Amino acid sequence: MPVKDESVVIKKYANRRLYNTGTSTYVTLEDLAEMVKKGEDFNVQDAKTGEDITHPVLTQIIFELENKDGQNMLPIPFLRQLIAFYGDQMQMIVPSFLEQSMIAFSKEQERFREQMTSAFGKSPIDFMSMPTSMKAIEEQTRRNMEIFQNAMKMFTAFPAAGTTAPGPEEAPKPRKAAEKTDELAELKDQIAAMQRKLEQLGK
Repeated sequence: MPVKDESVVIKKYANRRLYNTGTSTYVTLEDLAEMVKKGEDFNVQDAKTGEDITHPVLTQIIFELENKDGQNMLPIPFLRQLIAFYGDQMQMIVPSFLEQSMIAFSKEQERFREQMTSAFGKSPIDFMSMPTSMKAIEEQTRRNMEIFQNAMKMFTAFPAAGTTAPGPEEAPKPRKAAEKTDELAELKDQIAAMQRKLEQLGK
């Protein structure tokens, strides 16, 4: 068995079978989903090349869960928004925002569970008080949306690095390689500053 908190290596073979090197057993995507829920860390590697394929495997798990009856968790407007960000200038900041937002939501979730345990303990749930609980969830969702909107405002507040907005009749001029490099460096600095602000907003 792997040491606690140690990342387990899951090997994926050409026949799509997944092998847990920690338990020396073959596992399924459902097993990996349970590991995630239990907080067990793992990374998935291609058994032949050794390439880290954790990201596509986790994405596949989400796809499988979303296709189960009654388990749709990602609303269509969110999916449309997410797809629209691919290739957009916001793509670089979205992962950081989503990560900070989920961290903030997880903290609220733990607080919510503690409140539920304190209020009900092991006794049957009083459904009359459920509206109050739902309001707490709605409030957290509202706060997350405010954080997202503030992030959008911060990003749009930054002008294109080293440039000014062109007039209606101005045609864009070709840029030299050095100018592009400088602009990229400035953009990276701006994104880093935005990430720090997002972390503060998430707190």
